[in-house]
Amino acid sequence: MSFLAFVVVLGVCVIAHEWGHFISARIFGVHVFEFSFGMGPQIWKRKGTRTEWSLRIFPIGGFVRLAGMEGKNPEIEEPYEEGAGFCDKPAWQRFFILFDGAAVNILLAVFLTVLLLSGHGVLDLSSPKVGGVIFGYPAQEAGIMEGDTILSINGVSVASWEEMAREFRAQGVEKPVSVRIDRNGEILAVSVHLKKDVETGHPLFGVRPSWKRYSFFSALGYSFQYIWEMTKGILGGIISLFYDETARESVTGPVGIASMAGQAARQGFWSFLSFLAIINLHLGILNLLPFPALDGGRLVFVVGEMIFRRKIPLKYEYYIHLTGFALLLALIVLVTWKDLVRIFS
Repeated sequence: MSFLAFVVVLGVCVIAHEWGHFISARIFGVHVFEFSFGMGPQIWKRKGTRTEWSLRIFPIGGFVRLAGMEGKNPEIEEPYEEGAGFCDKPAWQRFFILFDGAAVNILLAVFLTVLLLSGHGVLDLSSPKVGGVIFGYPAQEAGIMEGDTILSINGVSVASWEEMAREFRAQGVEKPVSVRIDRNGEILAVSVHLKKDVETGHPLFGVRPSWKRYSFFSALGYSFQYIWEMTKGILGGIISLFYDETARESVTGPVGIASMAGQAARQGFWSFLSFLAIINLHLGILNLLPFPALDGGRLVFVVGEMIFRRKIPLKYEYYIHLTGFALLLALIVLVTWKDLVRIFS
């Protein structure tokens, strides 16, 4: 299950990413020699009118092979028409060819989020409205019902689920807690003793958030808000790698992603769809980081050319990206080893 889920996730992410590069290259007249999914030896190929389509043995990536990516060199690549090479194009066109791979991943994350919000819905954390009561906990014993809205806790007003949860955690379990609720316009007050969670030690009331589904157009608007919040979380996580040992320990690679993909698939279609959206967003953002060999690293050179009106010699750019690629491979090997150790231990 994990392997199949991983192949599906990687296939969707990689094909979407490379499709962005491919379409932009075709729009700007760059010849595309090959569109491939996977790495290593070819196991299937088909020659199209202008592009060869192929599958390779290891489903861990993919690529589009553009003409003249490192300058025109008849010794290492097939001939192509004059002016159809990547480096023949103006800087602004090369910028979009490089940028659009990540852009398609991000747009796909938005689209999948729209499907999730409109087709399945999400927990509504914007309101302290009760969506469910857990049996055997203080809320059930106090007569709290689905649809009730928590107004205040010990006199402190709460306006969101996060505020409510934070206020309950701030209470103890020794003294009774006064909770005011709104039940269909009727204001009620209950007094309860909270129950301590055996795992975290936090006082618990015993309620779940309500579930909310959006119309398609509302979901479209909210999806950008969700994507923005997730983007801030991803960037914050990347920054924390430089100073937080716990964050570095939590970094995962292909094996860890396969394990998580399998877990998401076993939880059902909507859980898997949510995971697919998050992975696409991660891939889009990470590819735009200004690191050599990534699209973002190549974009740095193109933007520098647009600003300073000078192009760095291709051989120097080539060696910089080659070094970055070697570092990325070393990082993937290290993270994969840590994933294997974590799983088997």
